[in-house]
Amino acid sequence: MVIDTTEEYVDFFINLNMGKKVSLLSFVNNERMVLKQKLSNKVNSKEPIKKGINILEILISEISKIGETEVLKKYDKKERI
Repeated sequence: MVIDTTEEYVDFFINLNMGKKVSLLSFVNNERMVLKQKLSNKVNSKEPIKKGINILEILISEISKIGETEVLKKYDKKERI
């Protein structure tokens, strides 16, 4: 599965429906760690992985600046309609 935008990552997180068990920040940090590990795999194409890492780092930065609740509101497709 390839995720190309910040909105898609947040939507993916929301649709996992983990409730309050897992925070967005925890999810994003884990996803970034997994993608960084995949960079060392010679079979995978590296560009989509690098793009995913960049998107996750943007999300981490936004969460630290405005908070998880505001980031979820900002990118939740239901809120933007």
